[in-house]
Amino acid sequence: MAANIQDVLAYELKKEIADRYFGFRKLIEEDKLDLTEKFRQYSFILEKRISFDLIRIYILLKDEELIQAFLDLIKLRQHLFYDPYLVQSQEIRNRVFEGVRIRGLTRFNCFRNLVEDCYERLAFHVERYREKFEELMALHDDIDEEIKVFYRQNDLGTIMGFLRSLGNPTVSGGMEGGMEIGLTEVLERKLAVEAPLPIEHYLPLISPLPPYEKVAGELKELLKRAFPLHSDEFLDSVIARTFFPLWR
Repeated sequence: MAANIQDVLAYELKKEIADRYFGFRKLIEEDKLDLTEKFRQYSFILEKRISFDLIRIYILLKDEELIQAFLDLIKLRQHLFYDPYLVQSQEIRNRVFEGVRIRGLTRFNCFRNLVEDCYERLAFHVERYREKFEELMALHDDIDEEIKVFYRQNDLGTIMGFLRSLGNPTVSGGMEGGMEIGLTEVLERKLAVEAPLPIEHYLPLISPLPPYEKVAGELKELLKRAFPLHSDEFLDSVIARTFFPLWR
């Protein structure tokens, strides 16, 4: 009778240990899935908003040297979403400028204002992106800390040793003295909780853009060089097509 009670108590204790161990582990895995989903959501800002803002400016600057000068001006070291094909494709041009409103009374004013508006949108979307990036960093750090706590509270070697000490014949006979060398290490590898990869593995860190007022003068000089590079056909298709027929 006493042996049966001991068996029942040992079973309940082992079940409680397992439930706690795998319950904690499941919570961490759920947080990691939540982090992955946020990666997907926040990448939308990068891929669908920042990319369009940058591609519009690339198209308007046209020349690769001017594009590089612009990136240096705003201290954006990565050539995000840049490809020479972008400035040549009419299909891409039509897509990224579709629905964009333009203001101004002359072609050059419209051209300059269009770049200014693109830049203001880019700066806004970069700031939003950076806010989301910080959220991801905080969530990533929380998961890292959860994993450290998990391993502090759930040392598998200690748990296995405790189970052997329960005196359960099944446990003792099968494990005490007869447990394979390295079994604990094998279990630790199989049950390991992998830390999430750094945020930068999924999304690039983008520095804040300077206010437009600080770059307006130098940017205007770049636009003066870029404007003559465009044909009348381009200006008509991108600028004049909206609601400014004064030069037509």
